[in-house]
Amino acid sequence: MNRVELDPKLVSETRTYTFDFGNYLLSGVTLSGPVCTAAVYSGTDATPSAIISGSASASGQVVSQKLTAGTVGVIYEVTCTVATSDSQTLVLVGYLAVVPKLV
Repeated sequence: MNRVELDPKLVSETRTYTFDFGNYLLSGVTLSGPVCTAAVYSGTDATPSAIISGSASASGQVVSQKLTAGTVGVIYEVTCTVATSDSQTLVLVGYLAVVPKLV
């Protein structure tokens, strides 16, 4: 498991975050079946999976996932899992802080 940096998100935003698997792939290897999940790393949210908006998509070596809403003060652990054309299963994890909306 490897970690990626995810910028904090305002509670009112829906943003697309990316997970770049390029450093873990040999030339010509492709990605398929990307899935992103969310869990609480710190704080309290009874439904952390609700921050996942729609399905993840892969383009080249990068997976994109929209994240929405969330609970202010919670840090979410977002896990992105993909299969590769050379029979690997790769995982990247990012930690997302949700911050109050600007006034």
